[in-house]
Amino acid sequence: MKTASRETAEAFNIYALTPEYLDDPFPVYHALREHSPVHRMPDGSVFLSRYDDVIACYRDRTMSSDKKKDFGPKFGEGPLLTHHTTSLVFNDPPLHTRVRKLLAQAFTPRALAAMEPGIVTMVDGFLDRAEDRGGRIDLIGDFAFALPVGVICDMLGIPPQDREHLRDWAMTILGALEPTITPEQLDRGNRAVAGFSAYLKELIAERRTRLEEGDILSELIAGEVDGESLTEQELIQNCIFLLNAGHETTTNLIGNGMAGLLEFPEEMARLRAEPALMDTAIEEFLRFESSNQLGNRRTTQPVSFSGVEVPADTVIHLGIGAANRDPAHFPDPDRLDITRRPNKHLAFAWGAHICLGNSLARMEGKIAIGRLLQRFASIERDGDFVRGGRARFRGYRRFPVRMDCS
Repeated sequence: MKTASRETAEAFNIYALTPEYLDDPFPVYHALREHSPVHRMPDGSVFLSRYDDVIACYRDRTMSSDKKKDFGPKFGEGPLLTHHTTSLVFNDPPLHTRVRKLLAQAFTPRALAAMEPGIVTMVDGFLDRAEDRGGRIDLIGDFAFALPVGVICDMLGIPPQDREHLRDWAMTILGALEPTITPEQLDRGNRAVAGFSAYLKELIAERRTRLEEGDILSELIAGEVDGESLTEQELIQNCIFLLNAGHETTTNLIGNGMAGLLEFPEEMARLRAEPALMDTAIEEFLRFESSNQLGNRRTTQPVSFSGVEVPADTVIHLGIGAANRDPAHFPDPDRLDITRRPNKHLAFAWGAHICLGNSLARMEGKIAIGRLLQRFASIERDGDFVRGGRARFRGYRRFPVRMDCS
């Protein structure tokens, strides 16, 4: 396990992150778990790094996910504030319950089974194009991002010719969720939400004229929970949320998973030899380098973590990535082990706010990585891998590889 120092733990400030942390946060997480598991920030907020504390926070129904108090000062009035305070993930019941029930219709086992053949066809198409290019691709832009965006856009009925701007919009909007942002990032974020919203407003207006059974956008437009449907604003912002969340998790699962296999080639060989291990391998990819490294809650009453009292109205930073490397729950946590059992990681959060699309992400990851390994006998770096430079969402911006079928 990587070295953990008291000085590293005491110096940690989530609002002043270093390039070294963004490149590799795990030594910091180890230091925090050992020396400052309930770590107070200068603003009074608290960072939790131990698994038991993080899951206790998820289980505590008095915790709030509503971010209006946090995002108001951060974003000011504007499209970003509207989006991030209207989307499913940053709300409490009753809005969270109503929106989740409507969106959940798209992620039933029956719905996912119907989608699987199309995802296989889509993956094979990407791999055919990779082979046509001599096996040299950017695994992120040409594959890991293109797949989930294609799947979610198909679900919403977004035409292929309209998908060009989605990655920039999505990355800009999600980038605004970093602990600190610059005025330039704020401006770009507001413009991204405004552009995305304007596009979806037109798409929704057109779809209202021809609602189709089995089309998730049609179902969201027409759907009701307890006699109440989504408002126009709720509909637009939660479609943005679906597109953003739908690509981020799967893109990073594929990228981080393949990076893990390249770092631990014996595990890649093991998975090639025993494809039936893919289920446990996906869970280990999710644990080892979780796409979503950070979560947040706000206390509504005094609570205690690891014997430390935390007052009401305190912002809690949930160290998902730290919890998933906690040696108290995951022996030899810095080693990728595709047969690891049990593996009760928190990559998709836990409880009422567990990632709605977790089953879809798992299925996409299994198909994508499985068919990639099946098609190409060798996969190796073809240049420098470039990290995304973000704390909350951990993945790659660029991932050049050379693959050989022989």
